[in-house]
Amino acid sequence: MFGRKNNGVSEEAVMKSLSTVIEPELHRDLVSLNMIRELSIDGSDITYTIMLTTPACPLKNVMQRDCELALRRDIPAIGAINIKWDANVPKNNMLKDVGANFRNTIAIASGKGGVGKSTVAVNMAIALAKMGARVGLLDADILGPNVPMMMGKQDKPPVVNKRIQPSESYGVKFISMGLLIPAGQALVWRGPMLNSAIRQFLTDVEWGELDYLVVDLPPGTGDASLSLAQAIPLSGVVIVTQPMAVAASDAIRSVNMFQNLNAPILGVVENMTGEFFGEGAGQKLAQEAGIDFLGSVPADVNVRIGGDMGTPVTDAKPDSPAAVAFNEIASQVAARISVLALQNSGNFIPIEMVG
Repeated sequence: MFGRKNNGVSEEAVMKSLSTVIEPELHRDLVSLNMIRELSIDGSDITYTIMLTTPACPLKNVMQRDCELALRRDIPAIGAINIKWDANVPKNNMLKDVGANFRNTIAIASGKGGVGKSTVAVNMAIALAKMGARVGLLDADILGPNVPMMMGKQDKPPVVNKRIQPSESYGVKFISMGLLIPAGQALVWRGPMLNSAIRQFLTDVEWGELDYLVVDLPPGTGDASLSLAQAIPLSGVVIVTQPMAVAASDAIRSVNMFQNLNAPILGVVENMTGEFFGEGAGQKLAQEAGIDFLGSVPADVNVRIGGDMGTPVTDAKPDSPAAVAFNEIASQVAARISVLALQNSGNFIPIEMVG
């Protein structure tokens, strides 16, 4: 592999230098993580690809800076440094056992209704898709499905070869009971029927290959959350709360439930932060529960308008403070899932390319 040399610049020297660069989230060097690919040398110029663990990596600029500093420090003769980027999202090892086509499952949960959990789920899914990930969104709130309205598409999905074809908006595949029943129709279902619907959404929908399946759970700690956790291994859970103490006191119940189910909790999102609702309860909840605080989403009329009109703020107003917050939260969630994958496997060797 090594040995080619041009003007004092060799593959061996380049790889040795890059082996001193530490991936900021995984805390191991890029070479041992097998993240340096397709190295080529043309005179004193080099080109290589960094294979990320997620296209939503929040620290690409840090890695690029550290690589260039290391190479120019260690190889004075080096010329232009050209870095390409690709991503291969690691798969939750437990999902291999259930034959799922998605690499990771992310549950969005809350202790009570009205905190904007579906808003977080929709905008986080769109943010991940815009960063280049393959994303699905499952609306597990069977009795109160809001995702079709928020995604701007409410047509009944077709069935092909006995498999439901998911709808798609903003680069995200999604399924919801709201697509399958007439608008405004009430479902009066007991627990077993809810459980069956969620399992069917997991197994009878033609999701294809997904990097992330985001699951919008109903509020509280009822049957749907338990059914999901029992039906498929969760890569992680995001807890959504409002800035008020009363909302956080309900959210802690969801934290405790998922901890009892041994589901990794990725962190807390404080939604609708601002002068009217206040701020700080989400961060306090995270500190008291010993989990990460993923960030705050400011109260913004564009979020409400986007949800009502089917034009989510991450797409309609990408530069707004709320959209920026959703993007940062999505990046943090993806990074934490990569860290968990490394910790659970003991090693990370991304082999195939994400298409």
